This record gives sequence, structure tokens and C-alpha cells, in this order.
Amino acid sequence: MRKKLILFDLDGTLLWSDGAGRAAIHQALVDEMGTEGPFKDFPFAGKTDSSIARELLRSANHPEAESDKHVKMVCDRYVELLEGELQAPGRKVRVYVGVHELLEKLGARKDAVVGLLTGNVEGGATLKLKAAGIDPDQFLVSAYGSDAFSRDALPPIAVTRAATVMGRVPRGKDVVIIGDTPADMTCGKGIGARAIGVATGPFKVAELEAAGGFAVFEDFSMPDMVMTAIFA
Repeated sequence: MRKKLILFDLDGTLLWSDGAGRAAIHQALVDEMGTEGPFKDFPFAGKTDSSIARELLRSANHPEAESDKHVKMVCDRYVELLEGELQAPGRKVRVYVGVHELLEKLGARKDAVVGLLTGNVEGGATLKLKAAGIDPDQFLVSAYGSDAFSRDALPPIAVTRAATVMGRVPRGKDVVIIGDTPADMTCGKGIGARAIGVATGPFKVAELEAAGGFAVFEDFSMPDMVMTAIFA
């Protein structure tokens, strides 16, 4: 049986953390580096946590902006702060419509290996999934923002890791990346992956289609249609 590797983005695709991540990385930058940079208008969508930290430090002309050590310090502090932010009074972390049903359908198939491809560092991704009531253990293959600064570097990492589960390194349309940003639609081009978009984040259907989405949905409210696109 030829299996497909299905890799989900996290924020804006599976769940919404109601600003918890932004609040935590803002405080982490202040705590570790003494500045948050031009935070208010900074575009987070489609970026890795490590690249967010680096770009903000660059914009603030911080002398340690190019230091991997200092960027890691910010990301580690971010994870320390994130759990409290996710549990903050009034914070409403939620799963998007149809996500549980879609993951359940995929989990029941023997020709599907489900994983994550997210800009979140690993610790942050786990905290967000648990806060939203999604079991992190169902994702058998993952590539995180803690693995590389560039999102384009994550698909090759994910497929290499998939070999231990699938017995081969998947390529082409055997890899499906599902996300809510143009970066999700383009990051797998180097390995010929198929991209499926969902307009539950900041980008509209037309924008995700223009970025190269094989199929794009308003949301996952019709999981059977999403399944058809995944296995097309």
C-alpha cells in the first residue's frame, strides 16, 4: 500500500490561540533582549518562531540579531511564557470547525501518515495543541520552527523523518501540505509536494489559489471534500 504523508500547519489551520503566542514572544523579546522591535505591525503569518525573533531584532538594529544563541534564548523564554498565556483569564483557544472530524478520518486510514509542518518551535506547538484539546501524539512525523529558520527548509526535514515511519522518503504528490498562508502553498515546491489551502487564517481563498494551492477551502466544515482533495 502506497501511503501519503499529510502535513498540517498549526496556527490558522488547526487552531486559534487567541493571541497567546504573540503575547508570549513579545515578552520573551523584552525579557531576553531588552526590545520587542517594531512588534505592532509585524506580519507573523507563514513565518517560523525563530525567523520572527530574528527579523524583529534586525528591525530594532539589535547587535545580537544574527546570533543563533540569542535567538534560541528568545524562543526558549517564549515557550516558558506560552503556557501561562494560553491559560490566561479570558483567553479562548479554539479548534477550527471540522478539524477533529478530518483528523479522525485520516487516522482511520491505513494509507495516511499524519504529521505537522509548522513554524512553531516544538515546545510551543505541543502546548498549543494540548490547550486546544488536540492530541499531539497523533502526529507521527513533524518539522518545527525549531528545526530551521526558513519555512522552505521544513518539508525536506519532514520527508526525511518520514522514512522511519513509511519505509521510504516520500516525494511529489505523496506529500500533502495543508495550511492557511501562501508560504504553506509554496514551501513544498522543492520536493514536488501538493498544497491544500484553508482560508481560516488571514488569507482569502483567491490568495491561496494564486499562491499555488491544488485545492482551497473556506474551512474544514466538509471534511469529506478535503479528504477527496488529499487523496486525488
